Amino acid sequence: MGGTLSDGVHRLPIRVYYEDTDFSGFVYHASYLRFMERGRTELLRALAGDQSDLHRDARGLVFVVRKMTLDFLKPARMDDLLDVRTWSSELKGASMHLTQEVRRGDEVVMKADVVVACVREGRAIRLPDSLRRSLTRSATDAG
Repeated sequence: MGGTLSDGVHRLPIRVYYEDTDFSGFVYHASYLRFMERGRTELLRALAGDQSDLHRDARGLVFVVRKMTLDFLKPARMDDLLDVRTWSSELKGASMHLTQEVRRGDEVVMKADVVVACVREGRAIRLPDSLRRSLTRSATDAG
């Protein structure tokens, strides 16, 4: 699965299956959330390794979506091959701001701005320095 990371942008190919669509044959809006979750997970895996390792090494650190703004631009359909693109756009103390696009070829079908918080035991904590460095490099490459 994994995808590729190049120039600060992670790209994850996703094939649209029947289970991703609604009765009209278009991708159901909640399916995009799953596609983007996979994209964010694979970006973090490419930059910092498995989240389970990060969770263990950082004594229970987890990531939670705090805010998400979605813009549905065009419909995707069953059998489409989509490309989920994810990159870091801004880092704060305990959060990372990510930009995501779902594309079909050169056409952007959906865009999202996502704020992900770094949390331990229900409380926001500072992003680990190693991840911060990787995300900063990634954001610089993407910009």
